[in-house]
Amino acid sequence: MDISLRFRREMDKGLCRDTNPTAAVKMLPTFVLSTPDGTEQGEFLALDLGGSNFRVLRVKVVSNGKQVEMENEIFEIPEHIMRGSAFELFDHVADCLAKFMEKLGIKDQKLPLGFTFSFPCQQNKLDEAVLVSWTKGFRIRDVEGKDVVKLLKRAIQKRGDFEVDIMAVINDTVGAMMTCGYDDPLCEIGLIVGTGTNACYMEHMRNLEVLDGDEGRMCVNTEWGAFGDDGVLEDVRNDFDREIDAGSLNPGKQLFEKMISGMYMGELVRLIMVKMTKEKLLFHGQTSKQLLTTGCFNTKFIYAIESEKDDEGLATAEEVLKNLALQPSADDCIATRRICQIVSTRAAHLCAAALVAVLRQIRDNKAAEKLRTTIGVDGSVYKNHPEFPRRLHKMVSRLVPDCDVRFLKSEVGSGKGAAMVTAVAYRLAAQNAERQRILDSLRLSREQLLEVKERMRSEMMRGLSQQTHELATVKMLPSFVRSLPDGTEHGDFLALDLGGSSFRVLLVQVRRGKTQNVDMHQKIYGIPQELLQGSAEELFTYIVECMANFLERMGMTGASLPLGFTFSFPCQQSKLDEGILLNWTKCFAASGGVGYDVVKLLKDAVSRRGEFHLSFVAVVNDTVGTMMTCAYEDPKCEVGLIVGTGTNACYMEEMENIEVLDGDDGRMCVNIEWGAFGDNGELDDFFTCFDQLVDESSNNPGKQRYEKMIGGLYLGEIVRNVLLEFTAKGLLFRGKVSERLKTFGIFETKFLARIESDRLAMRQIRSILQHLGLTFSTCDDSVLVKEVCGVVSRRAAQLCGAGLAAVVDRIRQNRNLQRLEVTVGVDGTLYKTHPHFSRIMQETLQDLAPQCSVMFHKSEDGSGKGAALITAVACRINSQGQH
Repeated sequence: MDISLRFRREMDKGLCRDTNPTAAVKMLPTFVLSTPDGTEQGEFLALDLGGSNFRVLRVKVVSNGKQVEMENEIFEIPEHIMRGSAFELFDHVADCLAKFMEKLGIKDQKLPLGFTFSFPCQQNKLDEAVLVSWTKGFRIRDVEGKDVVKLLKRAIQKRGDFEVDIMAVINDTVGAMMTCGYDDPLCEIGLIVGTGTNACYMEHMRNLEVLDGDEGRMCVNTEWGAFGDDGVLEDVRNDFDREIDAGSLNPGKQLFEKMISGMYMGELVRLIMVKMTKEKLLFHGQTSKQLLTTGCFNTKFIYAIESEKDDEGLATAEEVLKNLALQPSADDCIATRRICQIVSTRAAHLCAAALVAVLRQIRDNKAAEKLRTTIGVDGSVYKNHPEFPRRLHKMVSRLVPDCDVRFLKSEVGSGKGAAMVTAVAYRLAAQNAERQRILDSLRLSREQLLEVKERMRSEMMRGLSQQTHELATVKMLPSFVRSLPDGTEHGDFLALDLGGSSFRVLLVQVRRGKTQNVDMHQKIYGIPQELLQGSAEELFTYIVECMANFLERMGMTGASLPLGFTFSFPCQQSKLDEGILLNWTKCFAASGGVGYDVVKLLKDAVSRRGEFHLSFVAVVNDTVGTMMTCAYEDPKCEVGLIVGTGTNACYMEEMENIEVLDGDDGRMCVNIEWGAFGDNGELDDFFTCFDQLVDESSNNPGKQRYEKMIGGLYLGEIVRNVLLEFTAKGLLFRGKVSERLKTFGIFETKFLARIESDRLAMRQIRSILQHLGLTFSTCDDSVLVKEVCGVVSRRAAQLCGAGLAAVVDRIRQNRNLQRLEVTVGVDGTLYKTHPHFSRIMQETLQDLAPQCSVMFHKSEDGSGKGAALITAVACRINSQGQH
């Protein structure tokens, strides 16, 4: 376990940007972003170059039934080419590739090709590999430091008689993982234990600091053979390991590999036997010239000597030893067998220790209590040693009992694996192109946003005009708020906030002085269901009863106070203290309210109770309240904006432009009611099929179209419809949809804010998807869901910014200013809780209204404090008028 912990620390060093340059375990990005999902299909070529021979393969992948058909041919690389130039090597490879394609009659096809190049390479993308150094006897000039893909392409182009599309370069370890990943979707680790040893696994991008981007996963080639090159294994290595290293071609390098792999295992056994013979513990102290010869004890001997049948193993030991000119006794054969067991067992256990570190990394990434995964394995030691796999599996189980690990042998991993990487890349490219085609309908260009701004400006003009007001979708309703707070407001004010199945009563105490301050006390009261459906008189009687209760609690029974009444239902106003109810919405259906002045209904109920008096009542819109709350703290605040469940805006308009009212002097706050923008078709060319679905399933089809593209009530539903479209096309969740995801409204907009949070890991997104019944979702699915949420919320923020640009430019033009400085008071859960909405909206506004310098001030309680401040301003103006 200690070695496992050491390796985990070395992995961390390799992943970290600061420590990677000096790390022994390099944790190289492979740019393989996904394992097979079973939907891959098509015909691919694979080229496997890693020794004195190389293979060319044609691989046919059929998604139905998950069948893979392969044809391959082995070509030799002549000795003179292995010592020649880059041109000679790649010309030879291109010639052999041409012969293979001609033999199969496919030279006229341009097929995707995967290239297994099993030499140390630096990759910056999937189809690029810069050779770091040659190994395995290759000494070809002018290749090190060059991109081998470019060299191969150049050789193919020089021939000019066939074409291929080189899509991926991989190493054999990745090939093993991808081959097994096609047969087992849980496979996310590749392991090679053969001539050399290495491992790869699917790492979360957020941990790969050497690359930009933190979403999704990428296969990391650990290059764990170099573990210990920085000295961390010195207390584990022994004199035999040091002697092996000193006599190798690369002293001080690949120290972990030299303790495990088949290239060195036999030599370790030989050195131990030589030492024991010299100490007269073997062969009566009689050595031989052959035994003293480096490399005479082949690792294959170990496989045979450790045969499951003891007699056969001992017989082989005797035969091998005699071939080394030794005279072994029965005890010598048993001892030799024991030496082989010790060496190979140590190798299996060291391999298990490093593998356990990888398993724990994956488990921690997923925050899983128990990890279930598959390891794709290749290599001669693992496949041919009779006991190595069992020892490896057993030690892994002992060290990580909380991991359910399956080992799956890879068949022709480096060839088929290259084809599978290419197949996956091909699938991802095709799927991504289709996804982007769909998402492009939700993306808006700068030209389109400028058009939205212009159309909003035009509709605002229509709403202000006497002639076109009735036909305008943007109604530009006068609020009768004529002035902003000037800091002299003071006194006690009541506020009543009614808009749902509960309401608030507030006491707002406004104090003036050097530091303006507002104290608030409030209580929430529920409305019984029967009153929502009863009579308006009963409803307002109950409201006044609750107000009396509140005043009693505050010790103000019998008070006479002005009231700001936030009444969130459609009203027609002709003055500040009057509001004719046009119709109930939400869950209200009280009789005797529609067509009546709600201020009179409230005052009549107060008179009937007789316990307190309302000296003045102002009917308030929450958007105007938001502006007033912020204007109390910032005199430049002349715009109010709500972006929450719905959306709306207001601003201070010149009286001379409000043609539906008499009078030309001064300004008045206009409630734009911009949620209805588009109801006459102004947004039809931006309205997607997903918006159409949301509109059709809403309570008010054809109405509030702009709001339905922005408001929090609808964004989650837009996302849900996009996800359903993706799934139906097999682009998400492997084409499987849950019943919960089919449920209208199940994808709440709060999920967008959580999913798009920069601090949220992919596993947390996956937990949201599992809540939606998508228990089979993958990390790749989480990345795509995040992308969809980002596109939908970005469009909403941009549309809101375009509308706001029309508003601030309107104010600037009204005042004939070259540059306007203004503050927007803003409220709403979407603006306040979404991690990126405010930034994108502000960037859009700045881009579309460059002559306006706009600050944003978050409002606190526009419907409560704002209502009281509107009333306070009205009382101040009335008082000034009386004087």
